[in-house]
Amino acid sequence: MVASPRTTEPGPRSRAGLFLRARGLRGPRAMLFLRRLIPFASKLSTLTANRPVLSFLLKLRTHAQRLFRLSDSHTMLIWAVVVGVAGAFATTVFRGGIALSQRLLGNHSEGLVALATMLPWPARIVLPAAGGLVAGFCLIAARRHAKKQANADYMEAVTIGDGAVPVSQTVWRSLSSLFTITSGGSIGREGSMVQLAALVSSLIGRWVHFDPPRLRLLVACGAAAGITSAYNAPIAGAFFVTEIVLGSMAMESFGPIVVSSVVANITMREFAGYRPPYEMPVFPTIAGVEVLLFVVLGLLCGALAPHFLRLLAASKRRFALLPLPLPVRLALGGLIVGIISVWWPEVWGNGYEVVNSLLHQPWTWTALLTVLVFKTIATAATAGSGAVGGIFTPTLFVGAVLGCLFGLGVHGIWPHSTSAPFAYAMVGMGAFLAAATHAPLMAILMIFEMTLSYQVVLPLMLSCVVAYFIARTSDQTSMYEVTLRRTREEKERLRLAATQMRELVKPADTVVPLTANVKDMTRVFLEYPVKYLYVIDEAGRFRGVVALKDITSDLLDAHDTATKTAADYLQPQFDVLTPDMSLGEALQHFLAFQGERLPVIERKSAPLLLGVVYKTSLLDAYFRLNPTTR
Repeated sequence: MVASPRTTEPGPRSRAGLFLRARGLRGPRAMLFLRRLIPFASKLSTLTANRPVLSFLLKLRTHAQRLFRLSDSHTMLIWAVVVGVAGAFATTVFRGGIALSQRLLGNHSEGLVALATMLPWPARIVLPAAGGLVAGFCLIAARRHAKKQANADYMEAVTIGDGAVPVSQTVWRSLSSLFTITSGGSIGREGSMVQLAALVSSLIGRWVHFDPPRLRLLVACGAAAGITSAYNAPIAGAFFVTEIVLGSMAMESFGPIVVSSVVANITMREFAGYRPPYEMPVFPTIAGVEVLLFVVLGLLCGALAPHFLRLLAASKRRFALLPLPLPVRLALGGLIVGIISVWWPEVWGNGYEVVNSLLHQPWTWTALLTVLVFKTIATAATAGSGAVGGIFTPTLFVGAVLGCLFGLGVHGIWPHSTSAPFAYAMVGMGAFLAAATHAPLMAILMIFEMTLSYQVVLPLMLSCVVAYFIARTSDQTSMYEVTLRRTREEKERLRLAATQMRELVKPADTVVPLTANVKDMTRVFLEYPVKYLYVIDEAGRFRGVVALKDITSDLLDAHDTATKTAADYLQPQFDVLTPDMSLGEALQHFLAFQGERLPVIERKSAPLLLGVVYKTSLLDAYFRLNPTTR
C-alpha cells in the first residue's frame, strides 16, 4: 500500500534552512548569522511577550503620528517637552536630598557655610572626611556596575555613545556626590543634577524605543533641562549643550534642546521655594575708558583659567599615585577641606554663599585673596581625590573673586571713574567661565540671564571673548574632555588640510637602473608584490616604469631575454606626484591611475625620484580630514 503524498508545512528547522539557503548562507556563514540572530530574536520575543504596555505605547505613538500627520521633527519637539518636565523633577529630587541631609545635620538655612560656622571645630574636620569615606564606598559600587555597563557620563553618551545612560552606575555616582556635597565637599552640585536629568531622558527614550540618533538628541535635551534647572538660565542651558557637548548649532538639534530648556525653567518656577542661585545686584552703566578695564580683566581671566584647570588635573594625578583605597582617598580629600574650614569655613560647599556675599557686601582685599587661595586648595583636594561633582560652580566662584579683587584694585586707583567691585565680580564670573569651558557664547548668555541687565552685555562680551582667545593659546586647556577631544580633532583636520605629499612619502624599494637585466628585474618582482618597477638613470632621475606583464609575457612566450634590459621595457609616460601636491590633487591622480602607489619626483623639470606615496596612506589622511565620509 502506497501512502498518498501530502503537503506538510515545514517545521521551524526546515523554515530556517529554507531562509538561509534563499539568501545564499551556508556552512560557517550560516552559523555566524544564526549566532547574531538568536539573541535579537530572544530579546524581541521578551519585549513582545512580557511588555504589553510597551507594545501598546508603540502602537499608540504610530497611530498618533499618522492621525496628526506628525513628522520626526514634530515628534522630537513633543518629547522635548516631556523631557524638560522630567529633567526639572530629577534635579528637584536631588535638591531635596541635599536639603533633607542638611536638616538632619541641624542646618535649616540650607547653607553649607552656615552649617560649618555652627559646628564646633572637631566636627568641621570629621564631617567632610566621613562624608568622603561613605562617598568612596558608593563609588566602589558604581565601579562594579561599570564593568557590566557603558560609561555613565552623559557627554560620552551623546557624542560617541548610543545615548544609553546606565541606571545603576548613575544612581550610585549620584549618591556618592550627595554624600560629598552634604558633608561640605568643595565641589559643585550641578554635575549630578545634569547627569540625573540625562538619565531620566535616556530612560524615556529607551522606553519608547528611540533609535540611537534620536536617543542621543533626547539625552542632550535632558542635559539642557538639568543645566537650566540648576542655574535658572534656559538660553544658556541650551547653548551649553549645543556649544560644548554637541559642538554644532544645527536647528534640527537646537530646536528641541531650546524647548526642553524653556519647559524645565517653567516647571522649576512652579516649585515652592525655588530661587536662582545668585542674587545679582543692578549692574551699573559702563562708559568711556572704563570699558578697557574689562578687556584687561578678560586678559587676566584668560591667563589664569588654564592654570586653575592644570592645578585640578595635577591634584588628580597626585591622589591617583597614593597607594590608598578609593574611600580612603576621598576621606583624605575631605580631611583637607575640614582642616582648612577650622579657620575658613567659607571653603565648604560650592561657593554660592560667598559669591552672593561679595556681590552685596564689601570685602577687604586680604579676605578675598585668602578665601580664593584656600577655596582653590579645597576644590583641588575634593575634585582631585575622585569625588563626583561639577567644577562649573567653583569656576564661577574663582571668576567672581578674581573680578572682585581686580575691581578693588582699579577702584582704589580711580575711585571716581570706575564702578563698584561687584560689577567686575559679575563680569569676572563670565570671563573665567568662558576661558575654562571654551564656550564664550554660553558664558555671555548665562551671566546676562542671571543679571537680566542690558548694561552688562558690552563689558561682558569684551571680557569673555578676550578671555577665550587668551585661554586658547595655552595648550588648548579646557574643562571638559569632549571639548578637548573636539579641539584635537579640529587641529588634526587643519594639519591634514595643509598636508602635502612630502609628508606621506615612503622609500621606493622597487627601483632599478636602466641597465638592469631581466634576471635582476625578475628577482625584484619576486621579492615585492608590485606591478611596476621604477627606472632611474645614473643621476637618479625618474625615467619611467617596467611593467610586470611585459616581462611575464616574454618569459611565457619563450622569447630571448638574455640581452634585454630595463631600457627595452621602459614605459616613459607614467603618472607621477610632486612633494608640494595637496591631498585633493593627489587623490585625483590616484582616481585616474587606480593603482596602489605612485612615484614622487622632485619636480617636472628635475625628475629626481624621492620615493612613493601609497593609496592607503592617502585615503587614511583623507578620511581623518573628512570623518563623515566613513
